[in-house]
Amino acid sequence: MADFRLPDSTYIAAARFRVRDLSRSLGFYRDILGLQATEIGEHSVALSAGDSAPIITLVGNQQFTPKPSRSTGLYHVAILTPSRPALGKVLKRLVEANYPIGGASDHLVSEALYLSDPDGNGLEIYRDRRRDEWTYIQGDLQMATEPLNLRALVNAADPTPYDAIPTGTIIGHVHLHVSDLAKAEAFYNGVLGLDVVVRNYPGALFFSAGGYHHHLGTNTWAGRMLPPQTAVGLDWWDLVVPGAAKTVIERVQAAGLPITISGTGAALVVDQDGNQVRILNG
Repeated sequence: MADFRLPDSTYIAAARFRVRDLSRSLGFYRDILGLQATEIGEHSVALSAGDSAPIITLVGNQQFTPKPSRSTGLYHVAILTPSRPALGKVLKRLVEANYPIGGASDHLVSEALYLSDPDGNGLEIYRDRRRDEWTYIQGDLQMATEPLNLRALVNAADPTPYDAIPTGTIIGHVHLHVSDLAKAEAFYNGVLGLDVVVRNYPGALFFSAGGYHHHLGTNTWAGRMLPPQTAVGLDWWDLVVPGAAKTVIERVQAAGLPITISGTGAALVVDQDGNQVRILNG
């Protein structure tokens, strides 16, 4: 058990993807999902939900290669909509655009759609149930993967025209393939200070701050091989730890782990499988 816990106000601010073709990716993230392109450069674009700060950044390079299927790295980045009608509205949009949906699940704490962007980067789009609807057995949060009633979700959809992704949409969590759950726990719990919230899910561990069902999922369902740094996938994700970034940085340094601190104070940390997370103070 970690002797340090992240603040309850900890949250995920954004994620950055490597993609091969920015124009093709914009056709999905902007034109189908309805994210707003707020910062467009020659090789990158930042995408926002409404008037919020960017929640997804795309970095494009035609030289990027596909991510090997049996490797560590991204499982999915999860985009959290503010309500069930909002999630239903996104589902209708995807159906109307004839965009393939890879799966749909009721996780007891949430309802989720699964799909991939044009480069195969995994995405979850979901809505949370209220915390007073979550179930605990002997202190353990109960999560599962059950069929999602898509017809009921469509019937619950916000009926207004889809001109953008629903306001209030954020990044809710990140889920990573790792090579070893014990090593993942030693890093994300023992060093960074995230709480382990779910242990009873086969082949996976879930971590969070503030009692959330998970800000981070890790699993061993893929493989142990590290993907090449030139592969498409998750470049990094931003974990905001209000008032505690200095402590986290000191803990990473004390553990002798690789860390790069930018001029803005953001600290880029790398886990045992090459997954990168930026620690921000907020």
